Amino acid sequence: MSNTPKGSVLVAGGGIAAIQAALDLADSGFYVYMVEKSPAIGGVMAQLDKTFPTNDCSMCIMSPKLVEVGRHINIELITLARIRDIRGEKGDFKVDVFQKARYVDPDKCVACGACVEKCPKKVTDGYNMGLAKRKAIYVPYAQAVPLKYCIDPDQCIKLTKDKCGNCAKVCPAGAVNYEDTDREITLNVGAVILAPGFSPYRPGVQDVYGWHTSKDVVTSLEFERLLSASGPNKGHVTRLSDHGEPRALAWLQCVGSRDVNRCDNAHCSSVCCMYAIKQAIIAKEHDPDLQCTIFYMDMRTHGKGFEACFNEARDKHGIRFVRCRVHSVYQSPDKNLQTITYSDETDAGLVSEDFDLVVLSVGMEIQNEAREFAGRLGIELTPGGFCKTQAFSPTAASREGIFVCGAFQGPKDIPQSVIEAGAAALSAGASVAQARGTLVKTVEQPKERDVTGDVPRIGVFVCHCGINIGGVVNVPAVRDFAAALPFVEFADDNLYSCSQDAQETISGIIRDKGLNRIVVAACSPRTHEPLFQETLAAAGLNKYLFEMVNIRNHNSWVHKDDPDTATQKAMESVAMAVSKVALFTPLAEETLSIDKGLLVIGGGISGMAGALSIADQGFKVWLVEKTGLLGGNARSILETASGEDVGIALKDLCQRVTDHPNITVHLGTTLSGVKGFVGNFDTTLLGDDGRETRLRHGAALIATGAEEHRPDTYGYGGHPGVLTGLELDRQIMKGSPLVEDAKTAVFIQCVGSRETERPYCSRICCTHS
Repeated sequence: MSNTPKGSVLVAGGGIAAIQAALDLADSGFYVYMVEKSPAIGGVMAQLDKTFPTNDCSMCIMSPKLVEVGRHINIELITLARIRDIRGEKGDFKVDVFQKARYVDPDKCVACGACVEKCPKKVTDGYNMGLAKRKAIYVPYAQAVPLKYCIDPDQCIKLTKDKCGNCAKVCPAGAVNYEDTDREITLNVGAVILAPGFSPYRPGVQDVYGWHTSKDVVTSLEFERLLSASGPNKGHVTRLSDHGEPRALAWLQCVGSRDVNRCDNAHCSSVCCMYAIKQAIIAKEHDPDLQCTIFYMDMRTHGKGFEACFNEARDKHGIRFVRCRVHSVYQSPDKNLQTITYSDETDAGLVSEDFDLVVLSVGMEIQNEAREFAGRLGIELTPGGFCKTQAFSPTAASREGIFVCGAFQGPKDIPQSVIEAGAAALSAGASVAQARGTLVKTVEQPKERDVTGDVPRIGVFVCHCGINIGGVVNVPAVRDFAAALPFVEFADDNLYSCSQDAQETISGIIRDKGLNRIVVAACSPRTHEPLFQETLAAAGLNKYLFEMVNIRNHNSWVHKDDPDTATQKAMESVAMAVSKVALFTPLAEETLSIDKGLLVIGGGISGMAGALSIADQGFKVWLVEKTGLLGGNARSILETASGEDVGIALKDLCQRVTDHPNITVHLGTTLSGVKGFVGNFDTTLLGDDGRETRLRHGAALIATGAEEHRPDTYGYGGHPGVLTGLELDRQIMKGSPLVEDAKTAVFIQCVGSRETERPYCSRICCTHS
């Protein structure tokens, strides 16, 4: 490792994992280069309509993060770019990047859209999975970051035939540059995070599914675009063959996953069961009379809230689940329907059913380009093409100083990708901790206007949120109602108020109209209020002269079957917010000193890993464990599913914790009292000997773990041969005759899980067995 590491990190990729990793690093004192091969960041999540299991709007979750990346002074976006090589070592990497020409100057482009209106060339729209057309000059989607147009050089008439040139003629900013050229860039960074994401499996020409022969057989991502308000049908699901209203929909699971016959993907893609359930529920919400059937091998609902979502789909929404193996899908010879032939658990032979639309729940796979790239860098991969990592260092690639997160590490959903991105950012930051703050820039906010004593001039912005709000609430009516309220000087509505272009528009309107109070009627303040407050600050307005109204959760969701009530309630909510914000006065933030230490509660693997991650960055950590030993449940596990010896790795982990100069371990200790607030906590510890210890710390990490269920069924407790999983591991580790003399063994799954009292999958039992 270099003795003087660089205080910058490169993040390769532009999906949600890369976005989160970049934000975490930039917020913690490192300069970040974000390299993305497409014209804008967002990845697959930007194509989704909703996210499971809560069915929240995908763009509502992602858009604030997109805007934050776009406006973050310590994140440099390099789009239309690919990494050619990474030279050097941990702390001092030289990264060679090839960036394609954009043919539009991003510093001049104002995203007015005049070029698109005049462009005569229509091409297949990849963002909409080929279900719509775009122009040769385009932005991938409405909320794209950066919101700057680019020209497709393979499709542009001017670049291919030296004709047309309309976009340059009509561009008011003179941003179009046909002479733009590709360029080579070399970046010097201390660490690298690889987050190139995944590609959805393409069924290709496999006759068994009929995807290439019938328009009414679609992949799950194609169906996602049909469901989306920003999709080709504005969220209205129809048959693609004749645009007729479908009555029966079917989902086929494990297409491109758990299959080594038609493809080489032996892995489970982790997300397909849940996104099929999500799509079926949303389709039923669009049309309650739809008949939705999911054909599956195993329903794998292993995440938080997943099993409850599965039960709700079956019991509340009436979605039919058929456990079977599908034989084939083909066009019905005498009607415009798709016939599915399958064999189910009844042993009744082949069964045939007709459906209007068939959705193939396609799995995740790693592109050949990413595999070749990893090979050039010396990054080891699994047989399935995912990045090879170890159980006790799940974000570290095989090359030191290079880390990984998201689907490239292994199939996972959005929450897991976000969690892993934070872990990768923490690990990358720890590897170059001594260079923290050496390359960061500081933002200079415009001088704040003094509006004290001024007559309120209120601006109201009402969000459609695609169809999440606008599909129920009459947004234009709410806007017009707001415009007539006292002190309201301006009212408008936006498709997505949280998008980058809407934020810039709001900021400009505040300045141009001299507004001094703002009300936004949109979705949850918990996720979006900081974003709008930053927009106020950028416009020179005190960020506390702001009120946000949640007309999504409180109106369109609660009253989704009663648009008139939802609209009336939205009007009343906006009226209350306007009355409230008119009374606001500017607030000044105070600066408080904080304690930079961390209290970790729990001495298992999670607690110890968290303690080390923070301690390695130079912060003081107190680790509290109520028992007399570190290790938690891991002390009862023999080895991981991949064969790693848990005992050896655990011993090393415990040793690193106890030897670390920044970590103080308190064994046999519990918490007896906590006071204070974020940044300034005062905690009292109570030892087994009755002695009290007081700590002052700024944050706490709760890693208290879980315990194994003790059943009262299957003869457990009454027969020595009936054991739990951890008990069996302990018997194996001590060489018990009970195990060594056994001739047969039976493993009974889901004991204490996926039942009424505990409606969740415990996730580890199948693999552990």
